[in-house]
Amino acid sequence: MRKIALTTTAVAAVALMALAGCSSRADTETGTEGDGGFAADSLIGVALPDKTSENWVLAGGLFEDAIAEAGFKGEVQYAGQSTPVPDQQAQIDAMVTNGAKVIIIGAKDGGQLGAQVAAARESGAVVIAYDRILENTEDIDYYLAFNNFAVGQAQGQALLDGLEAKGDGPYNVELFAGSPDDPNAAVFFNGALDILQPKIDDGTLNIVSGQTEFEQVVTQGWAPEEAQSRADTLLQANYGSTELDGVLSPNDTLARAVITSVEQAGKPDIVITGQDSEAASIPLIMEGKQYMTIYKDTRRLVAAALDMVKALAAGDEPETNAEENNKTIEVPTFYLDPVTVTAENAAEVYADNPDLEPLTK
Repeated sequence: MRKIALTTTAVAAVALMALAGCSSRADTETGTEGDGGFAADSLIGVALPDKTSENWVLAGGLFEDAIAEAGFKGEVQYAGQSTPVPDQQAQIDAMVTNGAKVIIIGAKDGGQLGAQVAAARESGAVVIAYDRILENTEDIDYYLAFNNFAVGQAQGQALLDGLEAKGDGPYNVELFAGSPDDPNAAVFFNGALDILQPKIDDGTLNIVSGQTEFEQVVTQGWAPEEAQSRADTLLQANYGSTELDGVLSPNDTLARAVITSVEQAGKPDIVITGQDSEAASIPLIMEGKQYMTIYKDTRRLVAAALDMVKALAAGDEPETNAEENNKTIEVPTFYLDPVTVTAENAAEVYADNPDLEPLTK
């Protein structure tokens, strides 16, 4: 994954490049622009991973409602927990067989769907990677996500801000990352290290365990029990009489698992990051147990996906504002901006979200 931190000027420049370069790709490969698109009642397939986070659960319902409201037929599928990759492969194959005009994929493993997306493109379907890039394939038309490198940067900066608010350093910190089969996990981690590495190098941050490489700090399957177990081990091995000041956590689910571990160890006063604005974490932020989260409004992301579908149905080119390398090609991309949330701005950020705003009281 290449690192992306788009300035306003860079976004504008890339958008112009996308307008200049992506239209020919749409003409020659997707078969949408110039041939009238497709019928308003066409099938739209949505393949999502297993329900490991609140946002994935929310996305399924939002997609079903949005697709129906737009007049399309929808087929929304989740991969199972026991064999998620084969499940998702079979689900995408079925969508192709059923004649889906667009297949939106939130991949369980973005590197293991090459045959499926190749078949989809061969059938004339447009392939949109949703939230997670599809890697090592040319058979992808668009990528839609929040800017995940910027998410990691925001987490890194928030960790520093929270530590500095506690007092002078140096600070003892541990690092956690997401699942290695999720391409976003490394992007989040690299974004955070973009901010934190200089402070590690100058001694402001001390990683007591010495575990600083992505491969050392991953959490397979984003499983909270895995994160809690690793936190227990780190605390027992390194923090008997040593204080732990902060933890880089890539999302809210893992943050809560680590919080449970440090509370059981009698070391609850830490600065810990998160992501996804899960309902269970908002009260913890307001209480000061979790320092921050990232708001990536799933409603906005699903709405942007449907905007792409509507444009394709009309024979138009969907809006993009960047390009993302998937280790094979530069993929036309539409990035949404993430929002950092702390106790100070939570009520304002969630003001239009009836599920989250009451939790800030």
